[in-house]
Amino acid sequence: MAQNPPPGGEPSGDYRVNLFRPRPGFMRREVAVIWIMLAGWAFLTFGFQLLLAKGSGETALTAMTVFGFPFHYWFTSQFLILWFILLCFLFNVSIDRLREKYRKRR
Repeated sequence: MAQNPPPGGEPSGDYRVNLFRPRPGFMRREVAVIWIMLAGWAFLTFGFQLLLAKGSGETALTAMTVFGFPFHYWFTSQFLILWFILLCFLFNVSIDRLREKYRKRR
């Protein structure tokens, strides 16, 4: 006989996920991986751009060229796409390793 859900419509189990206070064990490590990947993405997408735009004149980073293009153009058009693909790969590998680690404990 199936149990009826409580009046709020939520199932009786606790399925809430809080990224700021995850449960210990697998979820805490999974959230740590998510935060690390998010921080890496945010730094190179937004933080590094501030170094490129520092000052009103040309800086050493904007004077450099990569494959014949100015560094700031190459960074935003090519490198960030490669960085995103690398982050996706690293995220999947780290989550797979984490799942294998916790599957062995069962």
